[in-house]
Order: sequence, then structure tokens, then C-alpha cells
Amino acid sequence: MADRMATREAYGLALAEFGADPRIVVLDADLSKSTMTATFQKVYPERHLNMGIAEGNMMSVACGLATCGKVAFASTFAIFAAERACEQIRNSACYPKLDLKVCATHAGLTVGEDGASHQCVEDIAIMRALPNMTVVQPCDAESTRLAIRAAIDRPGPFYIRLGRMPVDRIYRREDCPFQVGKAIVLRAGRDVTLAASGIMVHEALKAADRLAEEGVDARVLDLHTIKPIDRDALAAASRETGAIVTAEEHVILGGLGGAVAEVLSTQAPCVLRMVGVEDTFGRSGKPLELMAMYGLTAERIVEKAREAMAARDGR
Repeated sequence: MADRMATREAYGLALAEFGADPRIVVLDADLSKSTMTATFQKVYPERHLNMGIAEGNMMSVACGLATCGKVAFASTFAIFAAERACEQIRNSACYPKLDLKVCATHAGLTVGEDGASHQCVEDIAIMRALPNMTVVQPCDAESTRLAIRAAIDRPGPFYIRLGRMPVDRIYRREDCPFQVGKAIVLRAGRDVTLAASGIMVHEALKAADRLAEEGVDARVLDLHTIKPIDRDALAAASRETGAIVTAEEHVILGGLGGAVAEVLSTQAPCVLRMVGVEDTFGRSGKPLELMAMYGLTAERIVEKAREAMAARDGR
């Protein structure tokens, strides 16, 4: 994998790598060059199906294939996968626990110029509410590769959230401990915990560097699996740091921050602050400019970390 790559591109490469498994079929809604399933199509054209701009039908066909023993990957933009085809995912995949793997690309604000109609910032909240659904958001190419491998090996429906914008490598093939449901401790720390997923893992690492300059020892968790979330890692963070900041490219209502809040409030209370999109839609713009506009930055994470530590210490 390259040192800088979009997770959607890593997804296409992973499908081609693992595609020798005859159970794998890939369906796309006329977006294969954007979702990168075209990479799989070049190698295994007989198992790639372009279903046209009919996402609900694509999910239903994928579920039909799953009843025949296939591992069905269905791909389109997140806004169409999670919202236009939600009913089919719910009733045709989650209810009967079928092997539907929804790989949703172009998630979040970093779709950029496509604007609010395509910037899906609600999908994690929707998908994690569905019984039997596993929800994963990898942060780089290698964790994406391993998420696809896990989706093939783990029975049942999956939602894997992928991005359009290239991101730097965090993991190398030989040292990525990706496991569904297990957070990865990227940095140990005792003063505050920064818990992030997807592109915001990169911002959390930058924030930890800046906090270190202030003498703050920040723990960084890659919470790539939002459902089932790693309760043990969060309980340990609560107990050992007493202050947690979540960071996500998603609305703070019902997403990663909401999932963490559910764990902390019922199992391990501590001070919690959230970085994410507020209760609003996105707008058209350059990806990095949008991240700055909506506060999805290392600077905002640092601010929230200071705020959380002050609240913990009664300052």
C-alpha cells in the first residue's frame, strides 16, 4: 500500500487481493470507478455486477446472493447506501443476519464540492441502530484492507465507512493489530484520552503532539469499530485518565461520540467532550477548508482536551 491513499482506493485493492475466494461477489450502483470496485472488476468480471442507479434493488439482489452462500459486497456512496437503501438493509440483511457487506464510500464532509446532498454525516447513527449490524470505519489503507478481510471472515451484515480524500499511512502491513470490536491504542497516556475513528484519527495524533508540547500526556485510541464498541478500552481510559474526547467526521448525535457516551454513562462515568459536526448539514467546499469550518481539526481536539481536563480537575 502507498504511504498516502484514500480508503476507498484501498477497498478496491483489497477486493482484488481477496477476490480469489469464489464466494465473493461485488455489486455496484453505477459508480464502480468512484467506489473503486472497478479494480475487482478487472480481475473478476464474472463476479462484478453493475446494478445501475437503483440502490435498494442492489441491496435486495445482494441479499438474495447471500442466501445462496455468497459473501456479497454492495457499494455506493454513503448517502445512498445508508439512507436511500436503509429499509432493504434492515429487512433483507439485518433481520435474517445475511452476509451483506455494505461498503459505503464518499462519507462525511470530505466529499467536498459535492455539497450537502452528498455529504453523509448521519450514516453511523443509522447503521449502528440496526440489530445485528457491525459498523467499522478504518483510518488508513492497511486498516481498510484488514476490515475487508474481517468482513469476509465474520458472518452477518457489515457497514464499512470509507472516504474519498487520500490520507496518510498510520499502519504497516506487518504491525496493524486490527480486530473487529477491539480499539487500538496508538499512544499510551495518563492525562486525557483522545478517541477517534476514520480521518479524525490523524487529527487526534496531531492533537496529541500539540498537547505533549504543553506537558500533557494524551492517550490516542483508534476506535475503528463503532459497533460493537470496545467497552473494556473505554472503561480503562475512563478509569486511568478521567477525561475523554471523541473525534469523528459525523454528527455528534448518535455517532461515535454517542456510542462512547452510552458506555461511559452506564459503565464507567468520566468527563466527556465531543468533536464532530454539530446539528447541521454540510456545504460545498474544499475538503480541508470544510474540516476547518466545521471544527474537525487537531486544534479543536486540543481545545476540548483542555476543557475536559479542567472539568475533571474542578478548574
